[in-house]
Amino acid sequence: MTEEIKAVSYCVGMSVAGSLMQQDLEGISPEVMAQAITDIFAGKKTEYSPETANTIIEEFLKKSGEAKFSLNKETGEKFLAENKLKEGVHTTTSGLQYEILTEGIGAKPSSSDTVSVHYHGTLIDGVIFDSSIQRGQPATFGVHQVIPGWTEALQLMATGAKYRLYIPQELAYGAQPHPGGPIKPYSALIFDVELLEIN
Repeated sequence: MTEEIKAVSYCVGMSVAGSLMQQDLEGISPEVMAQAITDIFAGKKTEYSPETANTIIEEFLKKSGEAKFSLNKETGEKFLAENKLKEGVHTTTSGLQYEILTEGIGAKPSSSDTVSVHYHGTLIDGVIFDSSIQRGQPATFGVHQVIPGWTEALQLMATGAKYRLYIPQELAYGAQPHPGGPIKPYSALIFDVELLEIN
């Protein structure tokens, strides 16, 4: 092995390890991983098909994510359990909770419509993560192109309505929120949403 190949190999290992740690895969065995790399480079039959391998990785990430962020899930569930008992809070069969701040008088959108809205999104502790109101620019998107809690809520709202939404994690981003942002896995979310118009 030349010094160049040795250096490149080490650098590739650094890159792969860094990527794996960012994906919460730091608990895996480097020795077993090296065996898989050796088998593939040698053209040997691997122990698992690519499809099975992907399933195994996904299941592992799901379990480790649930364990790591279980407190987020528990905190959100406790908050929603208490919140649904408050006067004025409605709960749908899916678990979505909402308050009607202002009744609308126009038409209600369907899942195939495009709408313009103003919104203000916070975590249950009040931390703001996104707000069209702060930007001073309404957002326009398809009713079916947003998180499930929004898709359901928008179809309950008449044009001109303003609702406060309390969205369980499974109707929000679940285990895979936006990377690098304040929304952690399994976070319940709160949105004030005003339906401006159906486009």
